[in-house]
Amino acid sequence: MADRTRTRGMRSGKPGGAPDGARELARELADAVRGEVSSAAGDRALMTMDASNYRRVPRAVVAPRDEEDVAAVLRVCRERGVPVVPRGGGTSIAGQATGVGVVLDFTRHLRRIVALDAEAGTAVVQPGVVLDDLRAAAGAHGLTFGPDPSTHSRCTLGGMIGNNSCGSHSVAWGTTADSVRELEVLTYGGERLRAGRGAAALDALPQRLRDGVRTLVDGDLALLRTGYPELPRRISGYALDALLPEQGTDLARALTGSEGTLGVLTEATVGLVRPPAAKVLAVLGYVDESAAAEAAHTLLPYRPLTVEGMAADLVGNAAGLPKGGAWLFVEMGGGTPAEALARAEELCRGASTTDHTVVTDPARQRALWRVREDASGTATRMPDGSEAWPGWEDCAVPPARLGAYLRDFRELLGQYGLRGTPYGHFGDGCIHVRIDFDLLTAPGIRRFREFSCDLGDLVVAHGGSLSGEHGDGQARAELLPKMYGTELVGLFERFKDLWDPAGGLNPGMLVRPDRMDENLRFAPLPERPVDVEFGYPHDGGDFSAAVRRCVGVAKCRTTAPGTSAVMCPSYRATGEERHSTRGRARLLHEMLAGEVVTDGWRSEEVRDALDLCLSCKGCRSDCPVGVDMATYKAEFLHHHYAGRLRPAAHYSMGRLPRWLRAAAPVAPLLNALARTPLAGAGKRLGGIAPQRAIPELAAEPFVRWWAKRASTGAPRWAPRWASTGAPTGGGAADGEGAHSGAGAPSGAGAADAPPVLLWPDTFTNYLAPEVGRAAVHVLESAGLAVRLPAAGRPRKPLCCGLTWVSTGQLDQARTVMRRTLDALDPLLTDGTPLTVLEPSCAAALRTDLPELLSDDPRAARLAASVRTFAQTLEEQAPGWEPPRVDRPAVGQTHCHQHAVLGEAAEQRLRARAGLAGGLSGGCCGLAGNFGFERGHYEVSVACAEEQLLPSVREAEPGTEVLADGFSCRTQIGQLTDRRARHLAEVLAEALPPRG
Repeated sequence: MADRTRTRGMRSGKPGGAPDGARELARELADAVRGEVSSAAGDRALMTMDASNYRRVPRAVVAPRDEEDVAAVLRVCRERGVPVVPRGGGTSIAGQATGVGVVLDFTRHLRRIVALDAEAGTAVVQPGVVLDDLRAAAGAHGLTFGPDPSTHSRCTLGGMIGNNSCGSHSVAWGTTADSVRELEVLTYGGERLRAGRGAAALDALPQRLRDGVRTLVDGDLALLRTGYPELPRRISGYALDALLPEQGTDLARALTGSEGTLGVLTEATVGLVRPPAAKVLAVLGYVDESAAAEAAHTLLPYRPLTVEGMAADLVGNAAGLPKGGAWLFVEMGGGTPAEALARAEELCRGASTTDHTVVTDPARQRALWRVREDASGTATRMPDGSEAWPGWEDCAVPPARLGAYLRDFRELLGQYGLRGTPYGHFGDGCIHVRIDFDLLTAPGIRRFREFSCDLGDLVVAHGGSLSGEHGDGQARAELLPKMYGTELVGLFERFKDLWDPAGGLNPGMLVRPDRMDENLRFAPLPERPVDVEFGYPHDGGDFSAAVRRCVGVAKCRTTAPGTSAVMCPSYRATGEERHSTRGRARLLHEMLAGEVVTDGWRSEEVRDALDLCLSCKGCRSDCPVGVDMATYKAEFLHHHYAGRLRPAAHYSMGRLPRWLRAAAPVAPLLNALARTPLAGAGKRLGGIAPQRAIPELAAEPFVRWWAKRASTGAPRWAPRWASTGAPTGGGAADGEGAHSGAGAPSGAGAADAPPVLLWPDTFTNYLAPEVGRAAVHVLESAGLAVRLPAAGRPRKPLCCGLTWVSTGQLDQARTVMRRTLDALDPLLTDGTPLTVLEPSCAAALRTDLPELLSDDPRAARLAASVRTFAQTLEEQAPGWEPPRVDRPAVGQTHCHQHAVLGEAAEQRLRARAGLAGGLSGGCCGLAGNFGFERGHYEVSVACAEEQLLPSVREAEPGTEVLADGFSCRTQIGQLTDRRARHLAEVLAEALPPRG
């Protein structure tokens, strides 16, 4: 923390860019609390934004350990006149989780489920409890928490109560307010109270509050009874009507949705529901979104659990969906699968659709729901790649008015020349939409404001609520007089002043709000693109636009690993925001802004946050908006170390291909030395973790084996290759083995056998040649003509450049890649596939090379030619049947393969060979150089222990351990007693011996 750190998490360090008095404030807070306190630039930078368009820079961040810590923070801030902002998962899209004072981060310590009473159907939770953790605990008793926003894997109960969150199942179980029973709250003035339901709960308040609430309610009964619209998703404003006698004088409900402006929640008692034993998903197709919207409310009499809508402009590829231009996802429940199915079929018979399908398979249901849940991220990019933003993300109208409202909404968009893709909770009349506002220029911001004012009028004209889920915050609070009138908004102000007379809690939100066009997070970013090395083709070459991709939905903060996901292993290992994809993106944003992180590319805060990025590329595929932190990290390291001494590991492992090439002639000697005490000195010199064993060098590199094999009479199909002008001899890839015939094709078929160019990557060549030999055996058995690329003379190494990229040595990477292009391009002009056995090298050739050499048209041609081992067999030898292995399999899908290449072909090949069972998701943790670098060992092992190592240890004898990546095989070999193999090795072993 600024000057003091007590536990893992927020760091001590210089408070670079801290406002006046921040260090003194941090010291006083640190003396008063047991939790962590920080005014350091990096920690404040992580809290400048939520998932909204807004940005505020806090003075300090505190992670309280208990209620007493919260009280101490409030006391110090009250005495100093400093605002306090409670914050949960930071996924709010209206700006209410940002602030200029002290941010209370509840996600570190106050995340305990205090009690769970299954018989009463209640749970007592602290504000930092993640929703999915509560649902898992309740699920053990056949219960769940009803509200389930799409961020359920990372949003907190405190944030949900602050915003009155809802979710897909609100047509069945209502909003968070419907599930709140009691709230324990601390006011800014230091009063402790328990807010519940009924006159007795009101009587228990401190006298000042008790008398003030009664006076406010009794004095304006008529206004409170008539001033609120009737609709299921009315979230805007304070719910003062909950204090009416006929509403049960529900103080807890009145405080729910108050956005941290009235009190700081320290504990909540919430109700749980019992979901049906079986669920079936009916997907109903409609001509367009208006038709789907018109139909949604007509389905409510069937008592569905969800009625969610989305249109084709959001879904894009509508594979697996019934015919139509828009769809409703309607979940039906029952006591048995048969009952749920019967109810779904009854619904489908009663609905007028273009087509429909009923999904009973849970895995397929989850896949379809992921499309819906990721929409808050995917909607941030229009089909043409342009940016779209929240701001009118969740307004709601009476469900029967939804169709008419959507038509008017689309018309208003057209009048302003704007585009958006509505989706959301059609059954509740609540629409989510990201709109392509220009929030970077003054004219664009003016148009944003004018459109917002007109849309506010439109929502009100349809009897709606400005907010139907995410609260008003700064995004919509300015327009509350349109919805409620000035008299009722005046009551809101009186209610705020009653609870928080000093105005210290989350000022600028909901009551007396800042203007909607102030504090925009884009304002401090550079007006012109900064000079960068990568091409950023999806962001117009603009690094700022690439960083802006992160909108804060925080899918990277999911703590439970998924078997089909990788992102974000370092966050799951550390639990620290700065080691999440979002946290790193926030720091890069602040680096570009230059206000908090002031050292630009030399920033130590950004460097430290990126240090534990494994460059796994998981965010490239798993992040809903396609943040590519591995590329951003390489870019940053390039600039950060420009003209400076680099860490030792950058020289040892970043330039690994050179060292391996030089070491190949003396491999036996070096292998012997690696088993002596001298190895320790070598590891220290190379920046290698002392716990790591040095992988053994191959006595005979793969390309040397290939050259010797070719020279002894391996069959050739020279006529097929003669037209390419490719050399038939010369040095092989990575400069190894310049033997006659090293580049010649081989195979076991006719002269017109399909040619395959096999890439001898550095890892296969020098460290695992058995994989290359096995691949040649299998490819030839499938009737393919295998060839290796040859380097020119004088011998120069061919390489994908991966190790240089991952360590940010981009000038050298570009040189290596151009040499590779020069050698490969003539060999690929006829569409010959480039088969790459190492997934990380395949990913580098597919993505890093064309993005680093974006000015070379040959790069895209090379990238398009890249195929994995299984893809090559499937495409080039579709009639070939692999040998039957018929044994169970465990292991790891390489994270780069998951993110860039996909593993569908591998799954099909394994199935055809009888290798049963799925491989682990996540990341093995070694991740190339990462797990070997000094200081990374513990995180590397933690990543492996998440899924991979338990699956290997628990595997029965005889189970095949599969890992196509060298890193994955090395991690398994060093941390277990099992040996993992490439799929090519397993298949080659099962083939008949070579003749």
